[in-house]
Amino acid sequence: MTDLERRYLRLLGAYPADYRRSRGAEIVGTYLDLARPDQRWPSGADVADLVRGGLRQRLRAAGAADLLPGVRLAAVLAFLTATALATAWSLLELRPAPAGLGVPTAGPFVSLGIGVWVAWLLVAVVHALAPGRWARRAVASAVLLTVALVPAAALVDLPRPPLFVLVPQVALGLIALGLPDALPASLRAVPLIAVGVVAAAGTNLHLLPPGTFGGSYHGWTAVPVLPGAAVALLAVTLLLAAGLALRADHRGVWATLVLLTPIGLLALQPLAATVDGVGMTVAVWSELAATAVVIGVVGPALLPLALVLRGRRARAARRPAPCPTCGR
Repeated sequence: MTDLERRYLRLLGAYPADYRRSRGAEIVGTYLDLARPDQRWPSGADVADLVRGGLRQRLRAAGAADLLPGVRLAAVLAFLTATALATAWSLLELRPAPAGLGVPTAGPFVSLGIGVWVAWLLVAVVHALAPGRWARRAVASAVLLTVALVPAAALVDLPRPPLFVLVPQVALGLIALGLPDALPASLRAVPLIAVGVVAAAGTNLHLLPPGTFGGSYHGWTAVPVLPGAAVALLAVTLLLAAGLALRADHRGVWATLVLLTPIGLLALQPLAATVDGVGMTVAVWSELAATAVVIGVVGPALLPLALVLRGRRARAARRPAPCPTCGR
């Protein structure tokens, strides 16, 4: 056995044991036939292909073959929400508080966040023109830029959007990394249409006196924007899940489970405000932090729990019926 064959066999560990026993030799033989004469290591493409194939087979064995389509559906909804929010924040950035109020600004903008939000809007353009790998790379770049904004603002001592604005954006961006490779042109244009709709809805803001919103994110995020986005995203996801379930399609259910964490982070303000029992519109920092930790732990844990439950149901369905005579 050559080193290359041994390494391919190790990669087969991504597949379920029964599948490896039945088709493992065939799979490895195919890769060896396609390998170069002097090749000693599996190529990166082969590794990714084997891991993806193993994941699909494990999900199929667990009765969750529709999980990956559900993740792709969640990615589309997350990306649409992220671009719409970036548009809203861009409008806010254009309205800093008047200089006489003494509110710190980043030049003509409310904060350094303007660079991040413009980057997200450019990602929407990339997604419309070049879906798939280039769109995912653009999303990854926007996520990294959003994360880097926190230390960058501290280094230059300029204001930035608060963490309860940035963290949901990062969560939505991470899910958007699962954008599908191929989408109809009409669907690829939806984020740009959402950008236009939000921008048109916000044009009336320019008719108001400068500083109407205090040049701050806090007045916007307390009630109108973030919780509203959470309600809208949850409603759309549940409607899709219900509609698809009528056709025995569970993609919407998986998409709902995937999106629960960013939905919870978008609704962080009202959720945290319930902790003190007073029903305050804006919670204090300690309540926000504690609630965000709970959401960050409970939300991601629901997906593997659902997979375990689905796997048990699938194994029970495959179990042979007992003998009607002896009961064995």
